[in-house]
Amino acid sequence: MKTIKPWLYVGGIIMLVVAALVAVQISATPKAAVSRFTLNAPGAGLSAQPAAQNVDSPVGPQVSYSIQNDVSAPLSSIPAIAPQQEIMESDFNQLPNRGSAASAATELDGALQQGVLPSIIPAPNVNFAGVSNVNGVLPPDTNGDVGPNHYMQWVNLSFAIYSKTGTLLYGPAAGNTLWSGFGGVCEPSINNDGDPIVQYDHLADRWMVTQFAIPGGASGFHQCIAVSQTPDPTGAWYRYDFLWSSNKLNDYPHFGVWPDGYYMSVNQFNAPTFTWGGQGVAVFERDAMLQGLAARMIKFDLFAQDPNLGGMLPADLDGQAPPANAPNTFIEMDDSSSGVFPDQLQVWNFHADWTTPANSTFTHATNLLTSAFNGALCGFSRNCVPQPNPPTTRKLDAIGDRLMYRLQYRNFGTHQTLVANHTVDATGTNVAAPRWYELRNTGAGWSIYQQSTFSPDANGRWMASAAMDAAGNIAMGYSISSASIFPSIYYTGRLAGDPLNTMSLGEGVLFTGTGAQTHSASRWGDYSMMAVDPDGCTFWYTNEYLLTTGSAPWLTRIGSFNLAPCATGTLSGTVTDASTTLPISGATVTVAGLSAQTNGSGLYTVANVPVGSHTVTAAKTGYATGTANNVGITEGNTTTQDFALTPAVGCTNKCLRVVSITMSKTALGVRARVTVKDENGAVVPSARVYVHWDLPAGTKNMNKLTNSTGVAVFSVRGGTGTYTVTVTNITKATYTFDAANSTLLTKSIIK
Repeated sequence: MKTIKPWLYVGGIIMLVVAALVAVQISATPKAAVSRFTLNAPGAGLSAQPAAQNVDSPVGPQVSYSIQNDVSAPLSSIPAIAPQQEIMESDFNQLPNRGSAASAATELDGALQQGVLPSIIPAPNVNFAGVSNVNGVLPPDTNGDVGPNHYMQWVNLSFAIYSKTGTLLYGPAAGNTLWSGFGGVCEPSINNDGDPIVQYDHLADRWMVTQFAIPGGASGFHQCIAVSQTPDPTGAWYRYDFLWSSNKLNDYPHFGVWPDGYYMSVNQFNAPTFTWGGQGVAVFERDAMLQGLAARMIKFDLFAQDPNLGGMLPADLDGQAPPANAPNTFIEMDDSSSGVFPDQLQVWNFHADWTTPANSTFTHATNLLTSAFNGALCGFSRNCVPQPNPPTTRKLDAIGDRLMYRLQYRNFGTHQTLVANHTVDATGTNVAAPRWYELRNTGAGWSIYQQSTFSPDANGRWMASAAMDAAGNIAMGYSISSASIFPSIYYTGRLAGDPLNTMSLGEGVLFTGTGAQTHSASRWGDYSMMAVDPDGCTFWYTNEYLLTTGSAPWLTRIGSFNLAPCATGTLSGTVTDASTTLPISGATVTVAGLSAQTNGSGLYTVANVPVGSHTVTAAKTGYATGTANNVGITEGNTTTQDFALTPAVGCTNKCLRVVSITMSKTALGVRARVTVKDENGAVVPSARVYVHWDLPAGTKNMNKLTNSTGVAVFSVRGGTGTYTVTVTNITKATYTFDAANSTLLTKSIIK
């Protein structure tokens, strides 16, 4: 959700003045008693029917390409754009009532955990300061993720990169620093718009970061995404600009890493009135983005299907990959206090078909009925969670109308899990508390395995994030505040073998606050982030707190802890060519989200593999991927797993082959003509050819369709020097790119 800055803030929506090119600031729309997430014009109150505007809501998948992409210079060589300090102004209207709380006023929580807790949760391993309110905005939207050697944090509107011991390696830098030199709407400072997400893609050992750019008007609304070129986030990044819509704002974007794509959910608002525009979901072409190629987006605008959908989250993978071809699961929470009976979790499946994107589907799977809860904290007023008085009577926003980031997924082989949470009124007296869930799928679909509302006392707990480690232990971090406790950062947890439906380890303190927030908007975060280290057993959490009382002097903290000692072993072996028995160097072996490459002798070693049964893969370009199932890892021991990879066979039917590349000099630069034919020598029109240019002054990625003679023509501008064009991919429905049998894939010319 967008931050509060010195612009107009009305009815919870900070309006876009398109004619004046003023950046939009949007808060998530409230739930109405009849229709969720629906607002009339700001200040007009709630509507009982969905907003009528529906310009960009066709039924079925919409497929588009990134409108721009490139590769950056190493981030470490890009001067950090200094965060701009902005003076906040109090909003002069509170949000209208998000729904009638009357129906939930007497609804007792059906899964309440209260009472004295033991104090046996481990203390933090590391605990260091994150980015503070260097931009003078709120809320911070605190999030970050952890890789093998780095922690990257992004708040509104700045990011920083740290070592895992807390040494600052880069930043704090304004978010648009990452798009320096990119051009378009992602780069200009006016479009450093925030709503950031950082995710470590452990399957590829890369980083994915994103924020939106919402200039509106003729420029439309965009999602800016960057994928690191290497495991080092201070290195170069592949940068992308996707046009989301010309008339709908993509608010509150949340992401999930999945093997076949980066999945996203957004809450949409119709421009220029910013009435509710429906739930939007999308997937971005991960395979192409990991190579820096032009990438596709498959999008569903769900308003036409059901205008009441909203607040969904996509599943975000940790650990072992899901079963082959498994769809990404999206879930939203629905509450009887907002007119949906009974209390439930809706489960949806997103299946992306990259071969024929028009065959992609987003389908309803089931509704899981939960134990009763009341999400109508303070009647959906933002002025809700108490702080010590004195110094202030101002309370904080609890955000009880949606699942909180993130929806974490794990595959244990025998079963799959999802961990989720949202904030509820624990006692009917406006005591905020996180309701958490573990869902399981043993092959027959998702069901609720356990759930609980964690509220051991009268203190307010909210803004939670929960995750499960590779052993099945669950940790949950959150904000805590009350009339006697300043806003602080706590965490709790349970071990896999503990009694179900309980957080059994008591509470740990990541940081104790000593100040209160007095800003009249009452905004406190939109999400926090619990991540799990690639080691499978160390939790990393980031959230906000205050040391001094003031309008919004928030600070953030980053800390790690373990609920149990890491039980790990080692995997090693040799990868060879099945036809020659010779060793293969540079093959990538992946297990439990960890990976290693073979050396010149074909040897590999993966350390710190979580104990358990795992699927192991070995991959190398030019070979069929090798897979070993049920490979057992035991504590302190080394397991050997060898692979003999079979050379890949070239395409034999409906193939796309490059038969010629011709290059010529032009007055302004160079032109390349790529001719594509099938296995029978027939030209192939309307095939999309992707090329990468190495130019005298940098690099460039382009894609074009072949014409009726099977030729795609590419032109670039530049001065004297060497121009090299490389065909990286060719796509057409039902066809296969046959690189192995292409005449050539790269060619150069000197101008």
